[in-house]
Amino acid sequence: MRFVFVMDPMQKVLPDKDTSFALQRAALKRGHELLHTELRDLFAKDGDVWTRARELRVQDGAPFFEYGAVGDVRFADTDAVFIRKDPPFDSEYLYATLLLERARGQTLIVNDPRGLRDANEKLYALHFSRHMPKTLVASHRERILDFADEVGGTAVIKPLHGAGGAGVLLLSRKDQNARSIIETLTREETVAAMVQEYLPAVRQGDKRVLLLDGQVLGGINRVPRSDDLRSNIHVGGRVEPCEVTAQERAVVDDIAPRLRADGLYFVGLDFIGGKLTEVNVTSPTGIQELSAHQGRDVSEDVIAWVEKNVTSGAARSKEPPRS
Repeated sequence: MRFVFVMDPMQKVLPDKDTSFALQRAALKRGHELLHTELRDLFAKDGDVWTRARELRVQDGAPFFEYGAVGDVRFADTDAVFIRKDPPFDSEYLYATLLLERARGQTLIVNDPRGLRDANEKLYALHFSRHMPKTLVASHRERILDFADEVGGTAVIKPLHGAGGAGVLLLSRKDQNARSIIETLTREETVAAMVQEYLPAVRQGDKRVLLLDGQVLGGINRVPRSDDLRSNIHVGGRVEPCEVTAQERAVVDDIAPRLRADGLYFVGLDFIGGKLTEVNVTSPTGIQELSAHQGRDVSEDVIAWVEKNVTSGAARSKEPPRS
């Protein structure tokens, strides 16, 4: 099969950590052809969406990747497309999802471009607010300060477009910088931010649970450094093996139908103290750490699922591209 990875340049990949690399390696192991492309390479011609793609091979050890021949490829002529571009979700990302809309129903896309547009990784979780900590999305300073008072004087504030822990700050009413923090993240009360009650359980870890088509692949626990609020691997969080609890599995069962309906097949849910904090859909990571803990390559499960659904067409959209 021919798989296209729409993502950042391979030079930015961390081969010992990145999930995209693990998926590529597993696909090659199972005999598939890999193509790599960036957002800037996409183009539409006569109603079809194409891209300027490079053949790709990856391996453990240096050099960990090698590009091959370059050529124009029509997405409808490929078997599956992995959209793995890291945030931020900016205008170019938006335009890319609109272009890739033309390929819906013609090839298997993980994750669906329409689903990616609808599923801001902070705001999408509000569909499942019954499972979340107390949460406010607002831009007005006094409303945010009042909310911090309501949840005991301490909250966490974060930008809606961030990823990897960028911009996540502790907001304390006792801190003389509280107003400045709000004004910075809301750009002087012109842009909304997410504010959540502070969960002390974060000191024991922020759990990432990876899902494939609504089913649990497994979880990893990311423990923050002693001198940092954030537990993201990118900023130094320590990764520990963990079990997915019955409470967390119940949350997964509750939200899985909505994820499937939106074409969000490969997803990372974040839990703190059993509470759902984010739904990660653009380029969820953690599969290499999960594989190390399980003693097997979990990436192969993802590729096997893609193979099955390419063959059956079960995961392709039944709705034709819009004319």
